[in-house]
Amino acid sequence: MYRVQLQNFEGPLDLLLFFIKRDELDIYDIPISYITEQFLEYIRFFEELDLSVASEFIYMASTLMAIKARMMLPEPETDDDDDAEQDPRFELVQALLEYKRYKEVAEEMIVLDKKARNSYIRGNMEPDQVEQEHKGEALKEVTMLDIMAAFKNVMKSVVDIQYHDVRRMETDVETQSDYVVSHLQKHGKSSFQQLCTGLTSRVYVIVTFLAILELIKERQVKLLATGNHMEFFLELYTPDELVKAGKPA
Repeated sequence: MYRVQLQNFEGPLDLLLFFIKRDELDIYDIPISYITEQFLEYIRFFEELDLSVASEFIYMASTLMAIKARMMLPEPETDDDDDAEQDPRFELVQALLEYKRYKEVAEEMIVLDKKARNSYIRGNMEPDQVEQEHKGEALKEVTMLDIMAAFKNVMKSVVDIQYHDVRRMETDVETQSDYVVSHLQKHGKSSFQQLCTGLTSRVYVIVTFLAILELIKERQVKLLATGNHMEFFLELYTPDELVKAGKPA
């Protein structure tokens, strides 16, 4: 199995908020059974890729299962005023709301920082370099959860060919990395779905996905995403972008 270590991965609360936003769930009335199944499915998915699962994800999984078990027990008779705090989901909802507020404030501070940088300019500066405007799809920042969702979507569409004999897969991460770079050089910006077109085995899709993660980590390709959580795009860095990043063109 190919091993890739991912740093600065989103935490378990971020994953729960991703499910709530994606499926348009009510954060005050979380369907705990459904959200637990989704969370455990993603943990099993990480293990399938041989990605290390941090202890906080395992702890959150156990917390969700404990809440699920408590909700299956008969409800004790209490005053109506205490119903909210007696709900086994109460502490989880409060933690999600607090995390969501911090995340929104952090995003606002990033916007304020960008405005401040544009408002106070030093004198005697060279002409500003204007980046070329992206054309085509409306782009937004892509997260690791978007990448994982797109990968799962492609995996569902690929059906392994069943063999009675054992066959060795003649591929590795380095080979698929060359394939991805060659494809982008020839066709330009491409979606993950387009890169996997023609791959008839899930093993090839997995190795290609791991190759993409390595290329992203080495800053050989950049990520672009649309509003669809089930897809993301890849594009090679331009020579100017490589120079700015401190890499040889």
